[in-house]
Amino acid sequence: MKIRYLQQAIEKIAFGGRKMAFVSGPRQCGKTTLGRMLAASRSASQYYSWDDIEFRRLWTKSPKSVVPESQDVPLVILDEIHKDRTWKRTLKGIYDTIRFEEKPCDFFITGSSRLNVYRRGSDSLLGRYYYFRLAPFSLREMRTPEVLSPDEVIDGLKHRSLSAESENISNLQSLLRYGPFPEPLFGQNINQWRLWRQNRHETIIREDLRDITRSTEIGKIEMLASILPDKVASPLSINSLRQDIEVGHQTLQRWLGWLKELYFIFEVKPWHQKIRRSLKKEGKIYLWDYSEIENPGARFENLVAVHLIKACNYWTDMGQGKFELYYLRNKSKLEIDFLIVRDGKPWLPIEVKLGDESPAENWRYFLPELNCRLALQITEKSCWKLYTSQDTDILVAGADEVLMYFV
Repeated sequence: MKIRYLQQAIEKIAFGGRKMAFVSGPRQCGKTTLGRMLAASRSASQYYSWDDIEFRRLWTKSPKSVVPESQDVPLVILDEIHKDRTWKRTLKGIYDTIRFEEKPCDFFITGSSRLNVYRRGSDSLLGRYYYFRLAPFSLREMRTPEVLSPDEVIDGLKHRSLSAESENISNLQSLLRYGPFPEPLFGQNINQWRLWRQNRHETIIREDLRDITRSTEIGKIEMLASILPDKVASPLSINSLRQDIEVGHQTLQRWLGWLKELYFIFEVKPWHQKIRRSLKKEGKIYLWDYSEIENPGARFENLVAVHLIKACNYWTDMGQGKFELYYLRNKSKLEIDFLIVRDGKPWLPIEVKLGDESPAENWRYFLPELNCRLALQITEKSCWKLYTSQDTDILVAGADEVLMYFV
C-alpha cells in the first residue's frame, strides 16, 4: 500500500493536538485504507463500519465500549458513521467523557458524503476535530507522499527545481486512461476498470443518494449523471440540461447539489472581482472520475482540474491560507481555464492546452487585471518554455512535469 499524502498531516495536526480527524472524499479514493495504515502503527486500534449490523447494535446500546482498553493511546476508526442521524451527539458524548476521565484516544472518522455538510451552522463538535479532504491519486502522489508548500510551488516553477522523469509520462497516460482512483489506476485492467466504474456509479446513485434523500427520481438522476461527462469544461446551462431531463430548474439544482455532496462532481465558479465584463453566475462542472469523458481535450482539462482542487483543498485544510479554484471568462467569451485565489486575491492563473506551446492569446486580456507573479499554461506535450508578458512570467510546460509541483 502506498503512503498517502494526508497520513503525516493527520498524525501531526489532528492526533498530535488530541483532536479527532474527520476525513471525507470521493467513494473508493482510499479513506478506509488510510485509516488502516494509521492503525498499523498502533498497539491498539479498532475499525468499525456503519454497514455492520453488530456495530450498529453496539453503537446504540453502549457507544463508549467502542474504545478499546489499552495502556497506549488507541485509534478508533468509524467508517460512514454519518449515516446515523444522531452520530454527532453520540460521538461528542464519547469524546468528552474520555477527555474528562483523562484517557486519551484518537478518532478517525470517514465519510463519502455529508461530513462537510455537517460543518455548517451549529456544530456540537466544534473545537474537537480537524477536517481533511482526501482526494484520489495525482501525478505527484503516484511518486511521493511529500507535499510542497504554496510558496515552494511558485518558486519551484520559476526555477524548474524538479528534474523531469520519464516515469512521469507513463504515469500521466495511466491517469488519463484509467482515472485517478487507486483500484483501476494501479490494476490497469480495462475490463476490471469497466466493472469498477459501473459498480461505483450504482453505489453512489442507488445507495449513497438514498442515505441523504428520499427522492423517488433515481432513474432521472442516473440519466443526469450519464449526461454530465459531455458537459465537462464548458459553462453549464441549467436551462438546456433541465430540458434534456424534463425537470424543473429547482429540482435540477437540487440534484446537482446532491451529486456535489456525494463527491461525484465539483463546480468551478467564475472569478469576477475587478475583471471587466466578467461572467458572474455560470459555473463549470468537473468529474472526480474523469476516465469516462470521451473528448480528449475535456478529459485532459478535467485531469488538471482534479490536481488543482486537490492542492487547494490540501493547503486550506493545512492552515496555509484559504485557497479556492475559479475560472476567468468575460462576456466576449474570452476565457482562462482556471485561477487559484489565495486569501481572496488572484494567485496563479492556469490555461490548459492539448498541444499549443505558444502563450494563449487570451493572456493579454486578463493578465493586466490579475497582478500575479506567474501564469501557467499546461500542455499534454512535454515542454518547458518561459515567456514574459506585461511584467508577468508565463510558463508553458508539459503536464508530465509541471503537475509534479502540485499535491
